Amino acid sequence: MNHSTPNSRPWPAESQEIALDLPLTARHLCDLELLTNGGFAPLTGFLGQADYASVLERMRLADGTLWSMPIMLDVSEDMAERLSAGDVLGLRDPEGVLLATMTIEDLWEPDRELEAEAVFGTLDRNHPGVAHLLERTQPVYVGGPVEQVEAPIHYDFPHLRYTPAQLKELFAKRGWEKVIAFQTRNPMHRVHQELTFRAAREIEANLLIHPVVGLTQPNDVNHYTRVRCYEHIIKRYPEQTTQLALLNLAMRMAGPREALWHALVRKNHGCTHIIIGRDHAGPRNAATGDGYYGPYEAQELISNHADETGIQMVSFHEMKYSEGRAQYVTVDELKPDEPVREISGTEVRRRLAEGLEIPDWFSYPEVVAELRKTHPPRAKQGITIFLTGLSGSGKSTLANALQVKLMELGGRQITLLDGDIVRKNLSSELGFSKEHRNLNIQRIGFVASEITKNGGIAICAPIAPYTATRREVRDLIEPHGGFIEIHVSTPLEVCEQRDRKGLYKKARAGEIKEFTGISDPYEEPEHPELTIDTSLVQPDHAVQQILLKLENFGYLTGESG
Repeated sequence: MNHSTPNSRPWPAESQEIALDLPLTARHLCDLELLTNGGFAPLTGFLGQADYASVLERMRLADGTLWSMPIMLDVSEDMAERLSAGDVLGLRDPEGVLLATMTIEDLWEPDRELEAEAVFGTLDRNHPGVAHLLERTQPVYVGGPVEQVEAPIHYDFPHLRYTPAQLKELFAKRGWEKVIAFQTRNPMHRVHQELTFRAAREIEANLLIHPVVGLTQPNDVNHYTRVRCYEHIIKRYPEQTTQLALLNLAMRMAGPREALWHALVRKNHGCTHIIIGRDHAGPRNAATGDGYYGPYEAQELISNHADETGIQMVSFHEMKYSEGRAQYVTVDELKPDEPVREISGTEVRRRLAEGLEIPDWFSYPEVVAELRKTHPPRAKQGITIFLTGLSGSGKSTLANALQVKLMELGGRQITLLDGDIVRKNLSSELGFSKEHRNLNIQRIGFVASEITKNGGIAICAPIAPYTATRREVRDLIEPHGGFIEIHVSTPLEVCEQRDRKGLYKKARAGEIKEFTGISDPYEEPEHPELTIDTSLVQPDHAVQQILLKLENFGYLTGESG
């Protein structure tokens, strides 16, 4: 087994005649790797139309084989028009290296709302899987078998990346006959160490810590930090009993269907058991805090198919820290009124954000130290302040005034990304079609994310009329720092009265097409961090509201607030 650090990448021969090349997205890259290394067996390519329809309807391929998740390759309408069945599509990584070829068997336009209902059980775009499917997926699916040209090279943690065949070989070499998998996308703390150790001991199995390091939720801890945490905690297990390996999977957060998919993937990696917790792979509605699935639906689905999958489910035992015993125990072991302690994931994030103590009974000091490296207190994090509203609403005035006040306070570098400034310097070639307006906002989001990542403050003031694009920008920035959305809600009639450039007059006369608020909609933010109507408040008072909000969230210290 070769897990040495990769050197220069070889350049494969491109022998097949390729009709067109497709640069793969991050999700496509994850899917392709598991399609070609056996992680998605029995799949040998992206699903064709018959398999796709069958998976949606009954969680089975067209031939009846159990499979719960549609693995799809989506392309633009423009590319689809240039492709036909029988063509060979070149699948390339972002550097342009050919990773695989795909022989096209099917091209079709799916009903993505039908897919969302089938896979996620909802059309609510607060669900991250639904939002990605309905807002960021190209309109045409292409199905067909793939043939690997070159395996992708991972430069991070190569000693922890195993193909299914390599893991099976490792288990056989060590004589591991029972292997229990632990799926996670979060850092592991003492409770996780205890529950996994107990689960393995109860069924007399060895343990595979198998975290997802592909795509998870945007606000999750990045996988570099998590893997360093896993490497610390793996030392807390008895020697020769536990293996850490990374899974380059793109999660969909599809609850029960996803749990069954995770079980099938772990079976392909040589596992005989998998630990499944309450509401496995079930996200929370960011607006309400509610879950989308029943707490035990995932466990029931896997249990019902255990004979067919060949992998047994081990229930996640809820555990709490007993003060008197100074250890974690399962809730059914607790005596009535026995004092316990617990800290939620939300509370951990709050303590990191505010620089507060995380006690040793909850997590090991070396794990907490790793988390603090990449999650400093909010007062030391970068921030994007994203003002959105109609033309003439007062966004630019607020942005300029806010920039001055923040520079007066000092402490961080401030960058203003006003709509007109960006149009002149980043997007001068773009028009005002919906596609170009979205592209303009995506560029702003990219620049703001880099500023935020490096500890600065980005003040953005575009119109940004579309909910989906604003959500995409938030998802891009939040992994790196703060994102404060401010809806400048000044009424349309006031904006028209202020019309310094005469744009509304031209739009009313039909001289400007697709003008926001007149001939094109402005989708108001549903849950902004702050709403300001500049027809009711003076700019200096509005800026003070923003500063108070930043201080309340902890992004400004008390002295500077």
